[in-house]
Amino acid sequence: MHCEAVGKRYGRGRWILRDVELTLAPGDVLAVVGANGSGKSTLLRILAGLARPTTGRRTGPATARGAAVGYVPDRFTAHERLTAIAYLTHLGRIRGLPTATARARAGHLLDRLALVGGPDAELRTLSKGNAQKVALAQALLVPPDLLVLDEPWSGLDASAHTVLAGILAEVAAAGGAVAFTDHREALARTHATAVPHATAVHTVAGGRVTRRADPVPGAAVPPAVVVLGRPGGADEAGRAGVLDLPGVLAAERRGAELHLRVDRSRTDAVLLAALRDHWSVLAVTRPAPEPATAPESATAPEPEPDTAPTPRTTAR
Repeated sequence: MHCEAVGKRYGRGRWILRDVELTLAPGDVLAVVGANGSGKSTLLRILAGLARPTTGRRTGPATARGAAVGYVPDRFTAHERLTAIAYLTHLGRIRGLPTATARARAGHLLDRLALVGGPDAELRTLSKGNAQKVALAQALLVPPDLLVLDEPWSGLDASAHTVLAGILAEVAAAGGAVAFTDHREALARTHATAVPHATAVHTVAGGRVTRRADPVPGAAVPPAVVVLGRPGGADEAGRAGVLDLPGVLAAERRGAELHLRVDRSRTDAVLLAALRDHWSVLAVTRPAPEPATAPESATAPEPEPDTAPTPRTTAR
């Protein structure tokens, strides 16, 4: 997909986007970050083919006949009496799938995303996080050539965070292109495609879209691992609140514990916010960076045995 000198404004209002030059190739995972109102959602709508540029042009899957485009909006309105499985089956039929295929595909996606209440839950009864799971499922009913997601991690529980990360990787591995927004730059860097000397992270500010010159994640300082616990377990709302904190890169629920991978520069802020939200901090582990590999021609000294990092425990 290519955006060439794309600009967007509504009527005679201010320019929301100006002179956007952007390329999204098959297998790319592109992240867009920026402040609220900066134009991130407008850019995604143009990429998905839901809005036309005022100036310039956009070419690619969204304009190609027969291409499959999956789109997850920043707000998914789910007030219908339809059940999740009925809603998704209906959308699958609209997109050309046989009824049985649409229903089977919908059931598989809802099971994978662990929809609370199951496939027969009515849309109007769903929490924000579970409505987001239905929104994700509808975008994946047909394997997408282009997957566009606006704040896809918002409100999701820990297990769904991990599933979504896997879905992005699968779409890219199958030759699809992915574009997503998130307000957490650390998370955006984690999931964007690594290219030589940078990641596919773009910033929107002042109507301009610029590529970030961030280091490749593999060369970055390893994240800290924060283990949290909560009396009586962690409810969905509690987990979602922690997962939305800036600096939280990934999460995994292990029984009554919640294990977070956190950008090391944000560890203290995440710990403080977790304590204020009535979590217990069970452990904090800060892995040391992996040693650089010496060139083959050099004679390196015999390496010393690795020493496992010692967790630092903070009592609540």
